[in-house]
Amino acid sequence: MFLRHFYHYKVQFFVLYYIEQHQKNLKQKKSMAIVKEFKEFISKGNVIDLAVGVIIGAAFGKIITSLVDDVLMPPIGFLTGGVDFADKKLVLITADTVNKVEEVAIRYGNFINTVIQFLIVSICIFAVIKAINTIKRKEESAPATPAPASAEEVLLAEIRDLLKSQNK
Repeated sequence: MFLRHFYHYKVQFFVLYYIEQHQKNLKQKKSMAIVKEFKEFISKGNVIDLAVGVIIGAAFGKIITSLVDDVLMPPIGFLTGGVDFADKKLVLITADTVNKVEEVAIRYGNFINTVIQFLIVSICIFAVIKAINTIKRKEESAPATPAPASAEEVLLAEIRDLLKSQNK
């Protein structure tokens, strides 16, 4: 009886040990598969294209920010009577330097500036994409000029024409 119980526990131990080792192996294989997939992703060049896009996008963002802040917002401010949206806010708690309380305010003017910048960026991106698509369409619609016929083709065409005239 004792041996049967001992054998039973020994079998359970080995089964549990095997399952645990198998799960560890599966985790290692999964992590290795993820590493392999990441290496393939990096080597495809998509990451480089993405990095170039992000860098160009950041530079484009700076241009648009300057366009909005330095070119477009002054005339809009002039048209609205010298109102600067960046200074517009709704003060909830005023600043108190004695009690060291900072001002709490809803700065809706910054939000308006950000919305205007977003709209301008969207329009600029739309214009750039539209110009690129127009250029692509012109390239696609331009008919390819046929290559001039080679000497063999000319000779074969003449033979064909002669055979047609003889068969009539």
